[in-house]
Amino acid sequence: MSVVKFISLVVILVTISAFAAAQQAPAQAPQVKHIPITNVSSNSGKDMYNGYCAVCHGTDGKGNGPAASAMKLPPTDLTLLAQKAGGKYPSAHVASVIRGQAALPSHGSQDMPIWGPLFSSISQGHEGQVQQRVTNLVKYIETLQAK
Repeated sequence: MSVVKFISLVVILVTISAFAAAQQAPAQAPQVKHIPITNVSSNSGKDMYNGYCAVCHGTDGKGNGPAASAMKLPPTDLTLLAQKAGGKYPSAHVASVIRGQAALPSHGSQDMPIWGPLFSSISQGHEGQVQQRVTNLVKYIETLQAK
């Protein structure tokens, strides 16, 4: 009788072990790593876009950057801004979003920074340079618009 109990105990332990192995914890969602802003030249909208925006919005602006899957809300497809605005690129609106003056759920959340204050920080408060950054970035995003 003790041999039957021993075999039963072994079978139960093997079954529990197999069940436990099958119930591994689900994979954790990707996390966005927040890093300090670097100073990319304000002269090139393309360089600033690639340095600041492409990680989420993708180099093509379609919202498919490497960090997009970790975002709570998917990044906006920047190539459709003009199309969504009746065919006219909304440059003033884009500038206000970049500066953090437009209420959008993604900009300013834990995932997406508000660039205006960050640009001011790396420009040491020089408003002219902040404006140049915003203007050049807005103009570059306009080149990404779907035709």
